[in-house]
Amino acid sequence: MQRLLTLAKQALQVRRVMEEVLVTPARLPSAAHQRFSTASAVPLAKTDPWPKDVGILDLEVYFPAQYVDQTDLEKYYHVEAGKFTTGLGQTHMGFCSVKEDINSLCLTVVQKLMERTKLPWDSVGRLEVGTETIIDKSKAVKTVLMELFQDSGNTDIEGIDTTNACYGGTASLFNAANWMESSSWDGRYAMVVCGDIAVYASGNARPTGGAGAVAMLIGPKAPLVLERGLRGTHMENVYDFYKPDGTTEYPIVDGKLSIQCYLRALDRCYAVYRQKIQTQWKQAGIDRPFTLDDLQFMIFHTPFCKLTQKSLARMVFNDFLSASSEIQASCYKGLEAFRGLKLEDTYANKDVEKAFQKASLDTFNKKTKASLYLSTYNGNTYTSSLYGCLASLLSQHSAQELAGSRIGAFSYGSGLAASFFSFRVSQDASPGSPLEKLVSSISDLPKRLASRKRMSPEQFTEIMEQREHFFKKVNYSPPGDTESLFPGTWYLDRVDELHRRKYARCPV
Repeated sequence: MQRLLTLAKQALQVRRVMEEVLVTPARLPSAAHQRFSTASAVPLAKTDPWPKDVGILDLEVYFPAQYVDQTDLEKYYHVEAGKFTTGLGQTHMGFCSVKEDINSLCLTVVQKLMERTKLPWDSVGRLEVGTETIIDKSKAVKTVLMELFQDSGNTDIEGIDTTNACYGGTASLFNAANWMESSSWDGRYAMVVCGDIAVYASGNARPTGGAGAVAMLIGPKAPLVLERGLRGTHMENVYDFYKPDGTTEYPIVDGKLSIQCYLRALDRCYAVYRQKIQTQWKQAGIDRPFTLDDLQFMIFHTPFCKLTQKSLARMVFNDFLSASSEIQASCYKGLEAFRGLKLEDTYANKDVEKAFQKASLDTFNKKTKASLYLSTYNGNTYTSSLYGCLASLLSQHSAQELAGSRIGAFSYGSGLAASFFSFRVSQDASPGSPLEKLVSSISDLPKRLASRKRMSPEQFTEIMEQREHFFKKVNYSPPGDTESLFPGTWYLDRVDELHRRKYARCPV
């Protein structure tokens, strides 16, 4: 009996020790790991069950050094003026030569983020990649990025690639935040990398392409906090956009269906998000409906800019249908004719679309338009599109204008997977604050876009044909001039006879 009591006491002591370990993540090995340009002296050892205010500490954006003008493409394809610029809401489209692939894009954006922040390479404990630009059915992009960590000796980095069309970046962000708020967290930073090369076969869809990557540093006490418990997600099985043919870069697209799926997913995700935040509010003694008015800014995954304007109008339509008749009459004047409609019956209703786009124009200009800067001048970047919109929003506003705001975010990936979630921006916009440093670090985005080289439609078409020719080829060095790339850009140097890829970096 005494022996059983002794064993029970020992088991209880072990359990208490394990609980302490699970509740208190490990400190970083040295103070050097806490030196970071936008988050000074982050306290990584916690007494709470999870670190507080987990979110985006910093981010870096990369896009190709050349673009084609959409007005030039309109003339080249012999279509009416404005078909791409007005119809899509885009003016320029960035594109990659054969010298760049998804690995090189991600190598570049990670290296630039690490160099700018001056973080030690062993301060990263998780690295997630979201992409749908697949060049190998087995080997992850993340494994190639480990080349950057080799000299530091840091091989203890969790995370791997996540793929589902344009949603992979958001899934990676959620995974990184979940890791940091779990017992698996070891006190180090997480990094999320989103990148894609969006190319289409010659035809109507080709002007909706683009290319780019975003790297985000995730940690506690962030200036952009992921609001806990506020995610509305919708997933279903549909073939609106997919890539079943591994011999080509080009997707199969049902454009009309894809737009309908996008808007349906927005309706359902927004409904779930509103229900969750209203539940939180009731627990805090606040009993009122959540509407778009409660979001100071709203960003969307942006296949083309016009769809974003339709999407914001769709959110206003959702708010309208959910409102009481008294609120509809007082706050939505001129829209009374649309009472009683069902969301699922209105995806092709042009009268609803036009009326609510007109009614929401001022709201769009205030909350969303600034986020479309990169999409307007670079095009669609798939998994990094939403986070390029976030970077654009930061580049177009001061820290003081952003401080204390809530940023709504809608992420969509065909097939389909979608989520509506939000960031809470830090109240502190003082000089030297993490928010002020984050905004300053991205303020050169317009200048960087303006420094690119304009290429003719003929040059663009020639490069697209080169990409087709070399796709899945072996034993070659890609043609092209490395001097045309931005300084510090990684590029594909060689593909050997066994499909093994070697990369080099342009001088900084």
